[in-house]
Amino acid sequence: MLAFTSQRLITPTETIENPVLLVEEGRILDLAPRRARAVPAGLVAFDFSDGILAPGYVDLHIHGGAGFDVMSDAAEALPSVEQLLARHGVTSYYPTTVTAPMEATLRALGRLADAIEEREHQPAPEAARACPAGIHLEGPFLSHARRGVHPPEHLLKPTSAAFERFWDAARGRIRMLTIAPELEGAMEVIAEASRRGVCVSLGHTDADLRTSERGIEAGARHATHTFNAMRPLNHRDPGILGAVLTDARVSADIIADGVHLDPAIVRLFAHAKGAQQTVLITDATAATGMPDGTYRLGSLEVEVRDGRCTSDGKLAGSLLTMDRAIRNLAQFASWTLEQAVAAASLNPARIGGLSDKGALKAGADADFVVLNAAGEVKRTFVGGVEAGVGR
Repeated sequence: MLAFTSQRLITPTETIENPVLLVEEGRILDLAPRRARAVPAGLVAFDFSDGILAPGYVDLHIHGGAGFDVMSDAAEALPSVEQLLARHGVTSYYPTTVTAPMEATLRALGRLADAIEEREHQPAPEAARACPAGIHLEGPFLSHARRGVHPPEHLLKPTSAAFERFWDAARGRIRMLTIAPELEGAMEVIAEASRRGVCVSLGHTDADLRTSERGIEAGARHATHTFNAMRPLNHRDPGILGAVLTDARVSADIIADGVHLDPAIVRLFAHAKGAQQTVLITDATAATGMPDGTYRLGSLEVEVRDGRCTSDGKLAGSLLTMDRAIRNLAQFASWTLEQAVAAASLNPARIGGLSDKGALKAGADADFVVLNAAGEVKRTFVGGVEAGVGR
């Protein structure tokens, strides 16, 4: 058994002053104020006297980092991405595909399923790092009009047969699907994916308000990088944003890097969706954590310069890290650190169906971060093991 103490602990729904967090075999055994629960004698104890303990972050939308794309077949790709993620507080993530030729996507899904299953059977690698917890299929069921940088020649009409091929290749590990509801066949795929427990997310879409509402009625319950790659909000033709921003059944995520959205829009979004339906994602690419240069996003070549990642002049993912996204959300929306942390931990874990992640509570996985007062990540623990240190 291990004991962790600090100045403060964010669950994140409540704050505990001078806490003790007890961990056994990778899970949280108990947590309480030290005045109510003394640290048992003889335990290995870690004291972060001036730090804040908070849940490990969950990134539902990430394409890569540290020079590698998650669709790469290089053996070092995912471990490198996971080490970078852990340094910035992410302990669980959904590796996210980008539209590519069908066979390339199927191969990538198989490799990602292998990685997820390997970590399930061996949850503690030599050095703790972020864990893949499911796959986010972003594309190919996207609108040509709002495709962003997704290659148009590889976009597909949604069909049950195509979804089944992806599902089989991923061995049922698809946990999130981004889809444009206005496409022919989309409603059937939304309903079927939702029936299988997939979080269906509306995105890369030119849908009008009524079509968006039909997608929600069919089973969609989330929105992908809201405002980006979507029909713009119009006061007489609100489109998909009218549905996403007003429907309490729908959670939504944003890229709070100050590039994809103006801070005023982040503030508007946070006010509309509230503290429980707001989710932070990074949409990070292989270029994250790397110097300016040329990198890969799936089959695409992207260029990084002056803090922007682009392909043919269009934004192509981000260079954002989750710890920076949290600090930006707190600043842009005037939210507390606790609220911003929830948007990167509790909320995505709940929406992604990860019941043992995203919150510090008895029985949950011992995935947590140590923050300073400014919200900067100082240490990260996955299953009670410090990232980059190992057992």
